[in-house]
Amino acid sequence: MKTALITGITGQDGSYLAELLLEKGYMVHGIKRRASLFNTDRIDHLYQDPHDPNQRLKLHYGDLTDSMNLTRIIQECQPDEIYNLGAMSHVKVSFDMPEYVGNVDGLGTLRILEAVRILGLEKKTRIYQASTSELFGGLPENKNSSGFYDENSPLYPRSPYGVAKIYGFWITKNYREAYNMFACNGLLFNHESPRRGETFVTRKITRAVAKIALGLQDKFYLGNLEAKRDWGHAKDYVRMMWMILQADQPEDWVIATGVTTTVRDFVKMAFNEVGIELEFKGEGVDEKAYIKTCNNKDFQVEIGKEVLSIDPTYFRPTEVDLLLGDPRKAKEKLGWVPEYDLADLVKDMMLGDIALMKKDVDLLKAGHEILKQIE
Repeated sequence: MKTALITGITGQDGSYLAELLLEKGYMVHGIKRRASLFNTDRIDHLYQDPHDPNQRLKLHYGDLTDSMNLTRIIQECQPDEIYNLGAMSHVKVSFDMPEYVGNVDGLGTLRILEAVRILGLEKKTRIYQASTSELFGGLPENKNSSGFYDENSPLYPRSPYGVAKIYGFWITKNYREAYNMFACNGLLFNHESPRRGETFVTRKITRAVAKIALGLQDKFYLGNLEAKRDWGHAKDYVRMMWMILQADQPEDWVIATGVTTTVRDFVKMAFNEVGIELEFKGEGVDEKAYIKTCNNKDFQVEIGKEVLSIDPTYFRPTEVDLLLGDPRKAKEKLGWVPEYDLADLVKDMMLGDIALMKKDVDLLKAGHEILKQIE
C-alpha cells in the first residue's frame, strides 16, 4: 500500500486529492493547522472512527512554518508521495500580509524538501509542489507563439503571493537537480469547485447569485470585471497532480484548460444557471448589473433590480488582467484530458450553493414558525 502525505488537506484541492488517493488504495496522512474551531468540513465524509483498524486517513496537527514539526511528521509517515498544497493562497490578501505569505508559501516548501533530504528519503519520496499561474504575471510579451503561457514562458509574479510561490518553484527545481530528488512543480491555473473558499471570486459570485435568487440578499460587489482567467474544475486538476508523480521523470507541468473567460461572463453564466438574464450598464467603476428577465418560477426576483456594483477596494495594487495556460505537454505526455468544461463547472458550483442556501431558507422558515408559536 502506498502512503501519501498532503499538506493543506482541509482545503479544496486537499479534500479532492484525499478522495482520489483513498479510491486508489493509498494510506493518506494529512496536515491541518490547530484552530479553536473545527475546519475539517471538506473531509468529514472521509474521516470516520480513528480507532477503526481499516481507517486509511490520518490527520496530524502541523504548520508549514514549523520545520521540526514537519520533519517529525514526515519521519513518522515515511511517505511515498508528498503533495504540498498548504499555502496562504488569496492573492489580494497577500498584499496585506506579505511576510506571512513568504514564510508559509516560500520557506514552507524549503522546509519540506529539507526534511526529506535530512531523513534520507530522497530516493523513496516523490514531491509535488503546488505552484501557480500567478508566476507568469499576465504579461503579454511572455506568452508563447500561440498566445498561451507554457512551461517555457518567462516568470514575472505581480503579488506577494506570486513572489513567495516563485521561491517555492525554484527551490523545488534546485533540490531536484542538486540532490536528484523526484520533485515536481505543477503550475496550476485557476481551478474552482463547490468547495472553493467563500472569499475567492468564483465562489463569491455563485454564493451571491444563489442568495439573490432565493431572496436572501439584494446585491453584491466585485472588483475588476474585465479580468480574464483560465478556469478549470479542481477535480480535474488534482487528478493531474497524481499523474505528475506517476511519471517516469520529474518535470514541471502547466495545468490549464486553454480557455479564458472574463469575470463578467462568469457572473452572466452563474445567473443564467438559475434562469436570470442580466443587463450591464455603465463603464469602469460605475458599471452595474440589473435583472433583465427571469424564466424560473421558483425564484421571485424583481425585474430591473440592481444586483451587482463595483467596489474599487477589490482592485489589486498590481492587477493580472489575463491568464491563459497551454496544457499541451500534460495532454501529450501524460494523457491528461479535463472531464469538466466551464459550463459544467458553473453548473456544479451553482447546484451546490443553491442547495446550501436553501438550508438557510428552511432554517428561517422554522424560526418564524417557532416565533409564531411563542407569540
